Amino acid sequence: KEILEKYHDLCTVQWEGVIGSMRVPSQAEWEQLLTSCSAFLFYGMERFMSHILLNRLVAMNIPKCQLMILLDLVRSQQSYQRITNSDIHKSRLHIALERPTETAMLLSLTGVGCVVATQWYTSLQENAERLESLLQNLLSTGKTTGQTVRILQK
Repeated sequence: KEILEKYHDLCTVQWEGVIGSMRVPSQAEWEQLLTSCSAFLFYGMERFMSHILLNRLVAMNIPKCQLMILLDLVRSQQSYQRITNSDIHKSRLHIALERPTETAMLLSLTGVGCVVATQWYTSLQENAERLESLLQNLLSTGKTTGQTVRILQK
């Protein structure tokens, strides 16, 4: 929340969404946020795709979203239990489609212009550092998405 507030004025006058532990967004809220945004940030636990219905996402058209930043793949005891309980009801193929590369491909096919995502499990602190670096480079210094990702890789 602090990082978003720090960069609020540099990006837009309208940050919209769900922050912190306010509540879990409904499927309709996910769809509304995804289809109406020009940039989308997910900073959360486990796999981003485990939070949305796959069959609804693949049917969506998201051409307005030029940039999607997925800072996911953080695991806690609670999130691991939630994802394990959820995965029991999914096929292997469905779970495979929730992996980072497959997620980026699916989002690209729905019209998202650019997807920046973590590729392996990490900590909330490491993702906070990534978010700070992303916003600093994209918004404060005006670097391109490619230049910013390259900085993160180093």
